Amino acid sequence: MKRLMLTTIILFGCTLELLFAQRLPSKREVLKVMTLTNAYFMEKWPDAGKTIITNKERASNIWTRAVYYEGLMSLYKIKPDKAYYDYAVQWGEKHKWGLNGGIQTHNADNHACGQTYFDLYHIDPQPERIRDIKASIDKVMESGRLGDWTWIDALQMGMPVFARLAQHYKDNNYYEYMYKMYNHSKTVEGGGLYNVKDGLWWRDKDFVPPYKEPNGEDCYWSRGNGWVVAALVRVLEIMPENAPHREEYLKTYHEMIKALVKLQREDGFWNVSLHDDTHFGGKETSGTALFVYGMAWGLNQGILDESVYLPAIKKAWAGMTKEAVHQNGFIGYLQGTGKEPKDGQPVGFSSKPDFEDYGLGCFLLAGTEVYKLKR
Repeated sequence: MKRLMLTTIILFGCTLELLFAQRLPSKREVLKVMTLTNAYFMEKWPDAGKTIITNKERASNIWTRAVYYEGLMSLYKIKPDKAYYDYAVQWGEKHKWGLNGGIQTHNADNHACGQTYFDLYHIDPQPERIRDIKASIDKVMESGRLGDWTWIDALQMGMPVFARLAQHYKDNNYYEYMYKMYNHSKTVEGGGLYNVKDGLWWRDKDFVPPYKEPNGEDCYWSRGNGWVVAALVRVLEIMPENAPHREEYLKTYHEMIKALVKLQREDGFWNVSLHDDTHFGGKETSGTALFVYGMAWGLNQGILDESVYLPAIKKAWAGMTKEAVHQNGFIGYLQGTGKEPKDGQPVGFSSKPDFEDYGLGCFLLAGTEVYKLKR
């Protein structure tokens, strides 16, 4: 009898888990976990201008923090809490709306902060908020150099800034130069970083074949491909239907999303190595969150098949919120900074990445789109 009762309890627990994974959480539930995770970070970092110290001291307007603020501003759009706005403004003001490296920088990582500067400018159009980011991008274009985006992360950091400038100034020159730089990364850098056959990107020229993963497959890093998905989503969201090269971005988005949904783990996450589940295989939140962001956005735009992608989104969101988010709002299973599967390891429920900010940003971006899904 005891054995029968134990078996019944186990089966009941498994059934609940299955139902949880299959159910789309309510808007209230989604907002609750987003608010929790964001509160953890804001309480830990009350001074938005404080430098970040890991292996060295860095200014806090670098790409990792910029990605967090992208997520925060997305949260603000669905929950317009003045504390969120004030926190983002404090960040801009502490850095005098400037860029790490100044306006001379060509590094996309230093341009990423411009995405939030534009968000804040549209709320309160003070010219100083976008002065330096415009000056820096203008200098990039004046240089005529197309090969600055040598790693695919750069697409997410830089492309949306060009798109914002094109939109705000109604100047297609920004769209055209953005495309030239994107196309250089896609088809020229290292022989081309995009493999149309697999619908995935090599992180940089060091990972283009003949480089292989231990199982002999190509090395497709999860978060790196997540950055490209995010870049395409954020640019497509800004561009009007008739904007130059929009159709190519949309085509690549579809190719990637189609490839990615087939690579999802049973627990809802994606492995850090998309084609080698034996190479540091396991749960990883940042790449997973970026893929959820891309898929949920596609459903919200009405351009993806709900029967294919909604189950994947439900499973991934359930996995992240149930398996990765701690009671205090800390997010586990986040791979630290790096450029390939082996970096920032080991990754676990309680492991702390070198930077906590960008992973939260990815999670908030995903959560915002999950919140918007039809119920």
